[in-house]
Amino acid sequence: MTVDAPARLAELLRALYGERSVPALLAGLEALLGRWRARLPIRGPAGLTERDAFLITYPDQVREAEVAPLKSLTAFCRERLSGLISGVHVLPFYPSSSDDGFSVVDHRAVDPSLGTWEDLAELGRDFRLMFDAVINHASAGSPEFQGFLRDEPRWRDFFVTIEGAPDLSRVVRPRAQPLVTPFTSASGERRVWTTFSADQVDWNYRNPQVLFEILEVLLHLVWRGAELLRLDAVAYLWKEPGTACIHLAQTHTIIQLLRAVLDEVAPHVLLVSETNVSHAENISYFGDGKNEAQLVYNFALPPLVLHAVHRQTAEVLRAWAGGLRLPGEQTAFLNFLASHDGVGLNPGRGLLAETEIAALVEHTLGHGGRVSMKAALDGSEIPYELNINYLDALCPAALDEPLAVARFLTAHAIMLALAGVPAIYFHSLFGSRGWEAGVRRSGHSRSVNREKLARGDLERELAQAGGLRAQIVRGLGQLLRVRRSTPAFHPGAPQTILDCGPKVFGLVRGEGQAQVVCLHNLSDEAQIVRLEAQAPLSGGESWRDLLRAGEAHTARIGMSAWQTRWLVPSGSLAQADRPRPAGDGR
Repeated sequence: MTVDAPARLAELLRALYGERSVPALLAGLEALLGRWRARLPIRGPAGLTERDAFLITYPDQVREAEVAPLKSLTAFCRERLSGLISGVHVLPFYPSSSDDGFSVVDHRAVDPSLGTWEDLAELGRDFRLMFDAVINHASAGSPEFQGFLRDEPRWRDFFVTIEGAPDLSRVVRPRAQPLVTPFTSASGERRVWTTFSADQVDWNYRNPQVLFEILEVLLHLVWRGAELLRLDAVAYLWKEPGTACIHLAQTHTIIQLLRAVLDEVAPHVLLVSETNVSHAENISYFGDGKNEAQLVYNFALPPLVLHAVHRQTAEVLRAWAGGLRLPGEQTAFLNFLASHDGVGLNPGRGLLAETEIAALVEHTLGHGGRVSMKAALDGSEIPYELNINYLDALCPAALDEPLAVARFLTAHAIMLALAGVPAIYFHSLFGSRGWEAGVRRSGHSRSVNREKLARGDLERELAQAGGLRAQIVRGLGQLLRVRRSTPAFHPGAPQTILDCGPKVFGLVRGEGQAQVVCLHNLSDEAQIVRLEAQAPLSGGESWRDLLRAGEAHTARIGMSAWQTRWLVPSGSLAQADRPRPAGDGR
């Protein structure tokens, strides 16, 4: 161990389990780390650069007859995405019992219907891998919970149970489902805490052996090639009746302990927090900038961009973006617009008026989507998630196709320009519409954005140059290529939000002669932006557009409807295809 590690780990264990427990727990933790240090590769801290962008995908997203889905995914990504993305977030590929993989039976195994660990290692030869660590709960079918039901001593205290009638009135409910589920065990009925569903039973972190079991899981995933670990639903880890049971101090302490362990034996691994909550609560998972997650999902971005497109105004988005701050150089936002889930509304609350939230709900229903509800503290139900494909959310199917493509690309250009690391969901990158048949088949609203595609059919659609998929892939591909070759888009490069009027969202990345001015017209009307009026710019009177083969402009920039311009001073070195040092992105 490093010199300071034992004291830091002892401090965190003390905060969770008390002084008397520290000696034995610290000895056990040191033994655990010793075992894994001998197995894990020796690598320094990981870096993220402008060359980093992630694909979010299911392991069986593209399917071929007689081919393991993970093999198909690897081949497809190599063919289509080399030079565009650097990493792949492979959604849960473990054996599971429900929730499209998030009711994990065993984190140490790959579902054999999807492939093998060797298949994932093959994908990792070309792309950085992000794996899900579903550490709030396990499947009710997991060996641990089945052992709990058999009342086996090892598993007896591994899950949160409720006895008597404690005060649970303040518990935040992410879904409109029962908080407690009764199970029949060898010792009688046990009432088990189930935050998300009756098939997802919550780990009991009051038992330090649960924490040790989770550490073993995380280090096993690192050994299997994970460079980033997505901490799913991490805000709910610690339960304390009489409180909201979300964002508790003990939860942050657990994350700090996970970070301290990884910094000690796998400093190349980054933690990514997944907390679909208000912006202020969300960014608390950066900790002090050095002790919790290095990356935090930028959950406010999807609803704010959706609002900006629908209202054709940059004002709310600009005000929010102007206040974005990071606690340190080791942190960055993971910027995204769509994922396997819907568009969360809670991150927009407090930023958007409730009337604007209601308008987003109406737009979603009007565009063929659905709205998921959750239980409020007063027992009522409120909308918490828009279940709709993001292309459909921005552009109803009846909208003129060239206009739909322009809107969609402008929304994604904003996401790609903002400080942080971008992540693009498969169905966004490849221009999918919603999967209504899937919703009818499964009965679950989230299925609308989870269609699995036959690779042959997808390839044929992509080969149609004038088709919707091909247009979107070309547009996003160009944005990604420019971004990865432009140092001003480094996650840590300075960012200044511009006031270009109500219809244009503008920002500057980088500084001096290396800066890029990013302008995005959020309206159906042509706009004029006068760069000479913007204080932080140093380009003078001549600019060239990185997205249009160096097209030249004066400081008076004309923009057509839904147009994006990424501008650099004429003669600048803002864009560079120079050789990169090894390990500096892929």
